[in-house]
Amino acid sequence: MDENRDDSVLERARAEGVVILECYRSHRRKLRIYRGCLCVAIFISLVSIVFFGYRYFYNKVPGVLRVKAGEERTIVDFGLFVTPKAPTATANGYSMQVNLLGFVPLKEVDIQIIDDTELIPCGIPVGLYVEFQGILVTKVGEFVSSDGKTISPAKGILQEGDYILGVNGYEIGDKEDFVKNIAESKGEELALTFRRGSEVLTKPVIAVKNEEGEYKLGIWLRDNAQGIGTMTYIDSEGNFGALGHALGDMDTSTILDVEDGALLKTKIIDIQKGQKGDPGELTGIVTYQESYVLGDVDYNGNTGIFGSCNTKGYGMVEAEPLPIGLKQDIRLGDALVYCTVREQPEYFDIEITKVELENDRVNRGIELTITDPELLDITGGIVQGLSGSPIIQDGKIIGAITHVLIDDPDKGFGIFIETMLTH
Repeated sequence: MDENRDDSVLERARAEGVVILECYRSHRRKLRIYRGCLCVAIFISLVSIVFFGYRYFYNKVPGVLRVKAGEERTIVDFGLFVTPKAPTATANGYSMQVNLLGFVPLKEVDIQIIDDTELIPCGIPVGLYVEFQGILVTKVGEFVSSDGKTISPAKGILQEGDYILGVNGYEIGDKEDFVKNIAESKGEELALTFRRGSEVLTKPVIAVKNEEGEYKLGIWLRDNAQGIGTMTYIDSEGNFGALGHALGDMDTSTILDVEDGALLKTKIIDIQKGQKGDPGELTGIVTYQESYVLGDVDYNGNTGIFGSCNTKGYGMVEAEPLPIGLKQDIRLGDALVYCTVREQPEYFDIEITKVELENDRVNRGIELTITDPELLDITGGIVQGLSGSPIIQDGKIIGAITHVLIDDPDKGFGIFIETMLTH
């Protein structure tokens, strides 16, 4: 009996020893896996810290800095960890190497010398009428032909955003001229010349009769556009800048390729107050008559609408000229916006909450909040039509309002005035 009991105890001990050994081995395996995962996590964290840290400082340093001619000053303080080297002369100005921690190459900064310009702040609403370099295709669609088929003759040939320039080697004047050419084609092949981006193409196309017996291509066209915005400034030579962003086409989401245009006198007749989800807008009357023309529009681009004022346009502006403030001079805190929401341009209080010296979106270098109770009561914040309203800080024009935060209409963005001047 005792021997049997001893054998069972021994077998049990051996079995438990095996279990203990397996548990120990399992624990060691888990510990190795844990250490491996921890090492990988630490490595990924270090790489992320280095990557995002480098990226943060890279974005903090602008690729271009402008300084006024004859001005002696510290260009900009990039912070403790960013070290600029002495500028070196180039063909167009100066170049400055900026390093991280004193030895890691970060960015080459182009330093441009500009004139110490003075501008007259405008803040007045204006109507804009522009004609395109060609006829804009806003949609390529389908229609029912005379034999009852649904067709799209221009599909695969034209696309939204193309500008039609000519037919069969002849330049097209306007939309009506083009429609006439299509109607008179009688179904014969036409050589259609159009611009897509920077490329000019010529492709064959055949118009088809619709149910009414008219020859069509199934495309929607536009050869001009209108809008309301705010004129930002006039310089000493009568050149103006407005909007601070491009005049774009809502259907194609493209910047309109302007050939000619006019700046027109307008009067604000109503203000739809901005609210969360709806930025509101200024509603104005624009009269397309010669007596209302304030100047000519020459250029439409990412940084605004530009052209020259006539004597009537120049005479509408009553403010005194102000010097420009460069982006590195802008400080966080109080500033003013000069805009028209009643009879005349007025100054209203705003707060600058952030300045992005380097920003891929050129119209959003300044982040701001409307703080003036009167302006908030009248407009609810930034509304459509206020784009281009000049921003003033410390007696200098530093930028212009460009966009609003849809979900928070008292907050928005602005463009640096130096960016508008170098369009």
